[in-house]
Amino acid sequence: MRRTAAGYFVIAAALATACLAQGAFAGSDGETPAKVPAHVEKTFLIPSSDGYGVGDCLTTPGSECGQVVANAWCEAQGYAAANTFGIAAADEYTGAIEQPVSTPSERPIRITCRD
Repeated sequence: MRRTAAGYFVIAAALATACLAQGAFAGSDGETPAKVPAHVEKTFLIPSSDGYGVGDCLTTPGSECGQVVANAWCEAQGYAAANTFGIAAADEYTGAIEQPVSTPSERPIRITCRD
């Protein structure tokens, strides 16, 4: 059984089309590897008087419940876990307006979540 050069070309073209359709190549040019998504972080500012009573837990340094509450907040927002939490610094929620520093109980709570 003899095959011509045209027959080999048809077979090679069909294989190349099948590989491209299945995404066999990593990058768009077939040589560069696909890029991994970047690490995602987001910081949430929550009013300290949110009505849930978790302000004391999140603002007390070294409290055992702080990490648990922060992780639960992040999971509810679609993130994996909390990186940091605590009382937000004045420049995190107001930087353009000069105001007297509020008492820590009035400042919002900061929770930084990660993917």
